[in-house]
Amino acid sequence: MTASQENTKRINLNVDVHHLTRVEGHGNIKVRVTNGELTEARWDIVETPRFFEVMLRGKHYTTAGILTARICGICSIGHCLASVRATENAFGVTVPQAGAKLRLLAKHGETLQSHVLHLFFLAAPDFLGLPSAIPLREVNPDVFGLAARLKGLANRICDAVAGRTTHPVSIQVGGMAQMPDRHVLLDLKSQLERSVDDLGATIELFCTLDIPDFVRETEFVSLKGERDYPFIGGRLLSSDGVEEVETNYRPMTNEYVTESNTSKWCKLSRESFAVGALARVNNNYHRLHPKARAAAVQFDLAPVCHNPFMNNVAQLVECVHVVYESIDIIDELLDMAGAEIMARVKPRAGQGVSAVEVPRGILYHEYEYDDEGRIVRANCVIPTTQNNANIHHDIRALVKQFAVDGMTDERLELLCSMLVRAYDPCISCSVH
Repeated sequence: MTASQENTKRINLNVDVHHLTRVEGHGNIKVRVTNGELTEARWDIVETPRFFEVMLRGKHYTTAGILTARICGICSIGHCLASVRATENAFGVTVPQAGAKLRLLAKHGETLQSHVLHLFFLAAPDFLGLPSAIPLREVNPDVFGLAARLKGLANRICDAVAGRTTHPVSIQVGGMAQMPDRHVLLDLKSQLERSVDDLGATIELFCTLDIPDFVRETEFVSLKGERDYPFIGGRLLSSDGVEEVETNYRPMTNEYVTESNTSKWCKLSRESFAVGALARVNNNYHRLHPKARAAAVQFDLAPVCHNPFMNNVAQLVECVHVVYESIDIIDELLDMAGAEIMARVKPRAGQGVSAVEVPRGILYHEYEYDDEGRIVRANCVIPTTQNNANIHHDIRALVKQFAVDGMTDERLELLCSMLVRAYDPCISCSVH
C-alpha cells in the first residue's frame, strides 16, 4: 500500500449541521467519511409543511395575490406577480403596456433587494472570515456602506412602484393600481444612476474573493428570453435542450416525495436540475444588458458554468442588469404619462398558469376558478423545491472532491455550508 493510499484510508470526517444558519428556514447537512469512504452526504429539509394551496381554496381572485405575497417576505412581489398573472391568464385579461412596465420595474427592485441582501449579509461573511454580517459594520464600514446604500435603493423602488417594501399593494389583477408621480420616477432614476459606482465597487470586492473551485455538471432550467433577459412569463428552457410553453410546466418540474424531506424534490433530464441566477445567466447570457455582460467577463463567467458557487457572481451580474434596465424602463414610463395601467377584469370559470423568475429561480402558480371568480384548485412550485435535489447531489460530489488528506471537519463544514448558501435557499417557501 502506498503512502497516499494509507493517508486516504485514515481520513475520517464528520459534519452535522442542525440547522444551517444564514439561510431562510430550517435545513440540515449531514456528512460522514469513514476510513476514506464516503458513507453519508445529505441535505435535508425538515421544516413543517405550510400547505399554501389549501389556504387558497375558496378565496376570491381579488385576495389571491395579497395572500400569496405573504408566502415569502423576500420574494413577495414575485409571488404576487405570479398569482395575478395566473388569474389574468385564467380570465383572458391583457395588462396594458404601461402597467406591464411598472410590474417589471417593481420586479427589478425586488431582484436587487434580494441579491444585495444575500451577497453582503448571507454569503460574504464566509469569504471575509466573519461568523455573521453583524461585525461587518465595525470591521469594514466601507463594505457595509455599499450594502446599506444598494439595499436602501432597492427598498425605495419597491415602495414607490409596488406600494410597500414587501407585501405589495399596487400589483392587482388587471395591472397596477397607480403610476408613481413624475418627480418620484425622476428621483429613482437619479438614484439608480448614482448606484453605478457602488456596483463597480461591489464588483471589485467580489473579484478579490476566493471562490471554491468545484464543478458538477448539471441541467439548468429558466425562462427563455426572446428579445430581453426574462423575468415575467414566456417559454420554459432547459440547458439540456428541453423547451416547453409556460402552461406546460409540470413536465419541467416533475415533483416527487422523499422520505427524509418535508419539501418535494424535482428532476427533469437528469437526477436533478438547478434554477436561479446562474441558470438564467447560463440560458440567457446574450440577453443580458451589455454592462452586465462586461461584469460577467471580469469573473470569467460564461455559459455553461457548472460551478454552483458562481451563483453568487451571477446574482451580482443580475444586479448590474436590473439597475441599467430600470433606468431604461423609467425613461419609457416618463414618455407614457397618462397611459392606461389597469385593464377591465371580469371573472369567469377557467384555468391559468404563470411563471415568474424570482431571485432564487423560476416560480409557478396555477389556479382553477369557478364562474364566480373563486379558486377551486391551486398549485405552487417554488424555486428552492426545484433546487433541493441538486443541492443534495452537489454536496455528495463536493465531499468526494475535498475529502482529502489534511481536510478537517471544520473546513468541510464551511465548504458544505457555503455551497448551500450559494443557492440562496428559501426553505420555508419550499415546503409547499
